[in-house]
Amino acid sequence: MKAIMVMYDSLNRHFLPNYGNELTKMPNFRRLGEKCVTFDNSYVGSLPCMPARRELHTGRLNFLHRGWCPLEPFDDSMPEILKKNGIYTHLVSDHQHYWEDGGATYHTRYNSWECSRGQEGDPWKADLKVRAEDHPGSFGPFPRDPIGNNMRRQDCANRRHIKEEKDFPQAKTFSNGLAFIRENQDCDNWFLQIETFDPHEPFFSPEEYQELYRMEGEELCPLDWPPYGPVTESKEVVSGVRNKYRALLSMCDHYLGLVLDLMDEYEMWDDTMLIVNTDHGFMLGEHLWWAKGVMPLYNEMARTPLFIWDPRSGVKGERRQSLVQNIDLAPTLLDYFQTDIPKDMQGSALRDVIKTDKPVRKYGIFGLFGSMINITDGRYIYMRGPAKKENQPLAEYTLMPTVMRSRMAPEKLQGMKLRQPFSFTKGCPVLEIPSSEEWGAVASCFRYGDLLFDLENDPEQKHPLDDPDKEAELINAMIRLMKENDAPKEQFCRMGFPVEECVTAEMVLEMRKEKETYDPVSGLEEYQWEEPAKWQFSALKNVASPYMKEEELVKQFKEFCSAGGIRSIDRNVIERFIDTVIPETDRESARFTMEMAYRLN
Repeated sequence: MKAIMVMYDSLNRHFLPNYGNELTKMPNFRRLGEKCVTFDNSYVGSLPCMPARRELHTGRLNFLHRGWCPLEPFDDSMPEILKKNGIYTHLVSDHQHYWEDGGATYHTRYNSWECSRGQEGDPWKADLKVRAEDHPGSFGPFPRDPIGNNMRRQDCANRRHIKEEKDFPQAKTFSNGLAFIRENQDCDNWFLQIETFDPHEPFFSPEEYQELYRMEGEELCPLDWPPYGPVTESKEVVSGVRNKYRALLSMCDHYLGLVLDLMDEYEMWDDTMLIVNTDHGFMLGEHLWWAKGVMPLYNEMARTPLFIWDPRSGVKGERRQSLVQNIDLAPTLLDYFQTDIPKDMQGSALRDVIKTDKPVRKYGIFGLFGSMINITDGRYIYMRGPAKKENQPLAEYTLMPTVMRSRMAPEKLQGMKLRQPFSFTKGCPVLEIPSSEEWGAVASCFRYGDLLFDLENDPEQKHPLDDPDKEAELINAMIRLMKENDAPKEQFCRMGFPVEECVTAEMVLEMRKEKETYDPVSGLEEYQWEEPAKWQFSALKNVASPYMKEEELVKQFKEFCSAGGIRSIDRNVIERFIDTVIPETDRESARFTMEMAYRLN
């Protein structure tokens, strides 16, 4: 038995012909639909990149305990379990987050791995003459945050070494994967994961794919790297960026076709499982948003494309309506290779879903650490924001104190303490580290309130429902699933959930009243506030929480304004104030969060 996984990053199902989009030229994805089962209700678990990959390995939800993180010492790892049971596992990837502090324990779980360099801000090529402003695909005005500037400068340096299609990281990644198949197609008991960072932004692809979407006499849109925030650009710009995304999708389609060709050539369909999946979607102007992370998890991000061929059942060209999630992929592969599924995995093997559409769950929860918690039953989606403006209490639990590209700063660790084991930590105590937010999400998640959508009657999620009974039902299901996940007690508190009693429609109405009284700058009414700056200050309360209480922050802000004779508060005032209250090691991250909070308005 063999298995191949072709994994993409940020694949928006609404742009695929398999899900009704006739504009994107993807003949091999159409062909894939004929050879596999297509899932119509596949959902994420945790976002973004590495939280989703932790779930791919462990088969359990990540976002209630941790944000961006490596695999923990106590984590079950699907590729490692296969390896220990005599199944050879090989990873080929250009996903640069695997080679950073926040993801460095994933690729080493495989028997072998190969990396291709150059995607996004991968610190690959050194060119000291390049400036961030030189980036060919950036939006204007140019991003102000240092993290974004550095990524764009690095990406600009990388692009100078990508001149032909064969130089693109995706092309190299698939070349490595195809070589593995050719070399080992006559061997048994192996799992190959071909994972490309595409179509993640920036939407950089060879000209031949971009030409597929250019109208006669039309200039190609130069912009390929949308910001993480609301759309402020024209319809023409949005359309141009979508075509850049489509061009990259057509490139993805081409290389997928080469995998399908080899499976045909070597007659691998009889004994080889094929999974084509993604970690999450991406916003391309829907709901007037770009990208991900700082807005509610609409279906453009949360409802994912998924295709599986299982040679045991031989079902192909059919669709499945059962609700499945990313956490189901690890147990599905372990079941396929007849390997025991660890008790801590929450996902379910999809063998019977593929065969007969037999459901494996009624509800699924998903989210981003520190932001809204979401639940769906496949028809309804409920998005629950925090109960109070402070979005507290909130902590991360780990034995691997790193974030995306670095170790956690000592200042962040000074308030940590040792916590007794969770049910899934194999008896290991873990570090409890006070946390404020992830990806700027807290700057926004409270003021969205709670959103309920009926996808059957409102598939585009434009008209939130007012249905306290349905809301109560979904809250109770959410509480049950959080308990099954052994979620920290403060997650229930943060959401305003009773732990023991059943929520009623009357209780839902009372919860709403409490949220309607929020003022983001309570206690600072004597100042004249630019509206976005209010939400920047609200976000700053969370960012500064590891270092001082809110009362002290407000006091210092008043002293700062008094010393400078400041009566009118705008973004520049907030940014100057950051330097007085946030340690230097964390200021870059804090400024990024403040930029997100500003863009949301």
